[in-house]
Amino acid sequence: MAVALARAEQTNSGVDLRQRWHALKSTRQVRARDAANELGASEGALIASLCGAEGEAKAYRLREAQADIVKDIEALGPVMALTRNDHCVHEKIGPYVKISINPGTGLVLGEQIDLRIFPAHWRHAFAVLEETKEGLRRSIQVFDASGTAVHKIFQKPKTDVAAFSALIANWKSDNQDPNFNALAPLPKRKDRADAEIDVTGLRAHWRALQDTHDFFGLLREFDVGRLQALRLAGKDLAHQVKPEALAQTLESAASGETPIMVFVGNPGCIQIHTGPVKNLKRMGPWFNVLDPDFNLHLREDAIAGAWAVFKPTRDGIVTSLELYDEEGFCFAQLFGARKPGKPELQPWRDIVAALPKV
Repeated sequence: MAVALARAEQTNSGVDLRQRWHALKSTRQVRARDAANELGASEGALIASLCGAEGEAKAYRLREAQADIVKDIEALGPVMALTRNDHCVHEKIGPYVKISINPGTGLVLGEQIDLRIFPAHWRHAFAVLEETKEGLRRSIQVFDASGTAVHKIFQKPKTDVAAFSALIANWKSDNQDPNFNALAPLPKRKDRADAEIDVTGLRAHWRALQDTHDFFGLLREFDVGRLQALRLAGKDLAHQVKPEALAQTLESAASGETPIMVFVGNPGCIQIHTGPVKNLKRMGPWFNVLDPDFNLHLREDAIAGAWAVFKPTRDGIVTSLELYDEEGFCFAQLFGARKPGKPELQPWRDIVAALPKV
């Protein structure tokens, strides 16, 4: 399907795609991501088609080294940061501060906007200008080589509009081609057979962890998939809980005013909320957090597996709830709010302990 999509985009011009998108929007209101799926294109190709357009929506290609643009976002003041995957959308409002971007990784470490950036996936960036009921809305939208959205930054009422316009002018590329040659996504990593995994060594090294970040090294060291590791580690380190654990966790955190951390990401960016959750609402398959500065939209029907996971650290056990789709992709993680050097909150441990096991 991905290869067919890439070939379709190579044969359809950006101008043709723009016209078909305009025709679709004339029939009903539709989000760009959904319109792209309906039109047989990637979202990146759809946004690229707006280059050179006139009217209510237009886009400008931005220069290469797209992750470096994050260094200039601080000047905009409060904006809305959006990171998503197929099943979950994470939106936070605040300024970009404490920014560092290196070739391999990048960080934004503000109290509101907290990001882990992987620049290799920031391949195409656009400034998008759209007329709305509230006036002109500016955004920066970043896509990977396949045209899948990596990260977006939206103007909000307190954003410095002059600074945003200056940023777009400074980053605007000389190349404003509306065509987009999407590459097929990289094939997903296949797990080795369970029998090939050194489970005894995996458990021993897991129990010796000193920091949650060391878990990624553990998976590499034993050449084991993340979900595979949870299955093999033993119920003292990870056990499966029922899919309704997500709603129960958020409802318990809200009613008990327990601050939590919510991680949502894709290969190019991970976005983190730290703090309370208050206004919860279910809308069809979506379970939502609708707080003033934090919105979460998560498809409960995508939860093929939910796991309670326990990682030793020098500060004690760190407990998380991890959500996986049917392909084994971890699309959301929840932790108790915690600062380095401090033990995990007992109310958070109580929330996870109360989740119904499978």
